[in-house]
Amino acid sequence: MTGTLGFSRVGLAFLLALLAPNLLWRRCKPRNYDPSGENRILLALERTGQVWVTCAALAFRDFDLRPWTPWCWWLVGAAALMVLYELWWLRYFRSERTMADFTASLLGIPVAGASLPVAAFFLLGVYGRVIWMPLGAAALGIGHIGIHLCHRREIRKESNI
Repeated sequence: MTGTLGFSRVGLAFLLALLAPNLLWRRCKPRNYDPSGENRILLALERTGQVWVTCAALAFRDFDLRPWTPWCWWLVGAAALMVLYELWWLRYFRSERTMADFTASLLGIPVAGASLPVAAFFLLGVYGRVIWMPLGAAALGIGHIGIHLCHRREIRKESNI
């Protein structure tokens, strides 16, 4: 459960799938996006989780492909969640890019832009049997999903006024 040290190509692929739309997002942030009021504890958990997940994804070769067994369904699930994450970004980039678009659900998954990658990395950790990845994904999830839920709550308050 602790993992075998070594570079992971699958971990790198997951990180690139995560990074690519986020680089585009830097140029296409939602209107009225203001991170200044974000909860500092959630932000610290998010940043800690980002570093933790990145290091785990690259440092353990247990995430790489291996001969097919039923256990590989965990990797299939993780990859499917990353594909949904990319589709969520496509929908966001084609939208008006409002905060409501940024915190939108996809297929009933709340705040999908935050939830999908966290769940994908969690499942990747299960697939690799590396406890460090689900732990990092948990820290990332509490912070990242928490921040997105706070933004969504603010949007709802503003629309009810």
